[in-house]
Amino acid sequence: MAWDLDADRPIYAQLVERIQMQIISGYYPPGGRLPSVRELAATAAVNPNTMQKAFAELEKNGLIITQRTNGRTVTEDEELIKSVKAGLAKELIDTFFEKMKELGCTEKEAVELLKNASEAG
Repeated sequence: MAWDLDADRPIYAQLVERIQMQIISGYYPPGGRLPSVRELAATAAVNPNTMQKAFAELEKNGLIITQRTNGRTVTEDEELIKSVKAGLAKELIDTFFEKMKELGCTEKEAVELLKNASEAG
């Protein structure tokens, strides 16, 4: 099934985000092997060159490693994975507080609403 990608943003950037999320969530565990560029491109219904560009970005960031004879694997550096996860979490939190401020909520009110929503399930 093709991945749901937004036409308003660069496809390769969305691929980077999606694979990054799969790595930090454990879908692709540390040291785990990734599907080939062609396999993942077919799954996402994108051009293999676009997927290659996304893989290059992930490799540049250190999340994946290319081994000539063994394909691509997820880094075993769990601290790096935790750091990326913390960075993404901070972005989401910042966005949440920004949107709540636009609604006219104070930070205290936003925290209270978040706490109530968390307790509700």
